[in-house]
Amino acid sequence: MAIRVLEIIFFFYFSSHIPITLLIDLQALLPADVYPQPAKDLLRWYAEAFRDPMVLDPPAWFQSFILCEALLQLPFFPVAAFAFLKGSCRWIRTPAIIYSAHVATTLVPILAHILFSQFPTEPHAGPQTSQQRWLLVSIYAPYLLVPVLLLLTMLTSSAYSGSASTHRGSASASSRTAGAKKRS
Repeated sequence: MAIRVLEIIFFFYFSSHIPITLLIDLQALLPADVYPQPAKDLLRWYAEAFRDPMVLDPPAWFQSFILCEALLQLPFFPVAAFAFLKGSCRWIRTPAIIYSAHVATTLVPILAHILFSQFPTEPHAGPQTSQQRWLLVSIYAPYLLVPVLLLLTMLTSSAYSGSASTHRGSASASSRTAGAKKRS
């Protein structure tokens, strides 16, 4: 039961990530005329409300993370959403481990930047107070916490571990061998 709850969480995480990536995150890389005005307005509102200047004027290192999101992660999102909606898809284990390790690694410098960098007030205001910094951290934190939870699930759950499938495979092979001996 608990593994199914986690799978549903992972399904919602990956399926919600598709429109967020397409409508918000990729605006840092693609020309402005690619996006309709409501998407541009949504990004500007978000940046102002949560004081996130990185999305309006992304530094090169942040753009490199978004490029990885576009090229590596975005194709994975529908695959992962399908696997976790279906449930117990052992084949998602290795890709999920790779994904979660990659994303967790990119979120550490983003969170450190939010917490410790001096942000300008012009042209796009960044967080200036501790409260503003922690609010912005709270927006990015799920993109660290869910991948870490996914990684731990893939590494420790018997529903996804290779040892359980190997053990079941061995049991099936033993049953087939015993059945073949009885028929002989």
